[in-house]
Amino acid sequence: MKRAASTLAHAAVAASVLALAPSAFAANNYPVILVHGFLGFGPDELQGTGFKYWGGYNDVEAHMKTYNGSHLVRTASVGPVSSNWDRAVELYYQIKGGCADYGAQRTAQFAAYGKIQKPAGKCWAADPDNNPNHYPVALYPQWDAAHPIHLVSHSQGGQTVRTLIQLLENGSPNGDEGGGALYAGGKIGWIKSATTIATPHNGTTLRDVIIDYVPKVSELAGDIIQVAGLGGANAVYGFDLEQYGLAQGPAESFSDFIERTKGAPFWSLSNRDSAQWELGPDGAKALNSWVKTSPNVYYYSIGGKATEQGSFCCNSTDRLIAPFQSSSYQYARDDMIFFMKNTAGEWVVPSLFVPGMGSYTQTDPSRVLIDSSWFANDGVVNTVSMKSPSGQPVRNYDGTSVRGTWNYLGYYNQYDHFDVIGWQLPGYAVYPIYDNISTILFGL
Repeated sequence: MKRAASTLAHAAVAASVLALAPSAFAANNYPVILVHGFLGFGPDELQGTGFKYWGGYNDVEAHMKTYNGSHLVRTASVGPVSSNWDRAVELYYQIKGGCADYGAQRTAQFAAYGKIQKPAGKCWAADPDNNPNHYPVALYPQWDAAHPIHLVSHSQGGQTVRTLIQLLENGSPNGDEGGGALYAGGKIGWIKSATTIATPHNGTTLRDVIIDYVPKVSELAGDIIQVAGLGGANAVYGFDLEQYGLAQGPAESFSDFIERTKGAPFWSLSNRDSAQWELGPDGAKALNSWVKTSPNVYYYSIGGKATEQGSFCCNSTDRLIAPFQSSSYQYARDDMIFFMKNTAGEWVVPSLFVPGMGSYTQTDPSRVLIDSSWFANDGVVNTVSMKSPSGQPVRNYDGTSVRGTWNYLGYYNQYDHFDVIGWQLPGYAVYPIYDNISTILFGL
């Protein structure tokens, strides 16, 4: 009953937050590519479970395909723990076709961690009728300036699409990467719009909270997958780390893969070519130093918030996790997805005096400063970080779209990190988010 009542409240918010969407529709019908976040997965993984990254037991891709017309919508699958550079490379070739090339200079920079420039077999076929190696078929091979696309992303996926746009238009910041098509730059107009949902543009303090509490990154990733129910004996989940020589066997479970490879250099906290670095505030700042907002693209951002200010009694937080509360901090709502509650509030439960996201601060002047404005969160990402990359142009969306700036569409109150992609909610509470996005994008 409590969850149902909360869902109704969610639906009302979903209908109102983006109510300023333009009335014009179908000014374009460019394809939409959905890009998942950290530890995400594509449509070919977890088959047999009926569970999708985009929708849970709903189906966001199918819904967007038929909302107010017929649209081409595809779901990408990129490295779930890889750096945004690697994910952008995979996204490029997955859409366009060809074999992944991670760049000569970039590969040399991280060779000590085992990086490979062109791992065998990581390819997508541009022509399904000329595919002797039976590679997966590219999502949209005709992609170019005359055939642009919309990118819709969740969580780390937003960092990834920003990185892709930067490489498309400006090429590699490292110089000659060995001739890979992505690194030439000059691909202006290939991306019509980029929409980010619950993206840690300036990082998430969850990374630092977890590193402080559970510093073994590989074991942590395995634990999260197991708790989420994605790594069971019958569920195939791929790590896509061939560029580090860490291929997961076709019949190898996630937990067995973790156990076999957890000592590999890739997992080291010193490796800055990985998601674990770029998802933190310091790593995100380093990413933002060279990944900029393009003047040629329409950007949109959407946030979420699933914590509440502490009180002596009578709020909607989980009192079993946090029976004693301070009004200075934020605490997990009772309806937040269960495996994020223990780190979202004042303390990491069941530890004593290890700050959670709802109270975490950082005052070392050599690092990104974290103050109380970061306390509100959706269980994974700080709400303040979802708006735009720090120091880059941003405005509140008012029904009109401005190219080359972040059009902030607001945040969904009472929505946790996985509510916004439909993992725990019925379709009627999720689909309005994507209806509003569709209305805006196809109206450009």
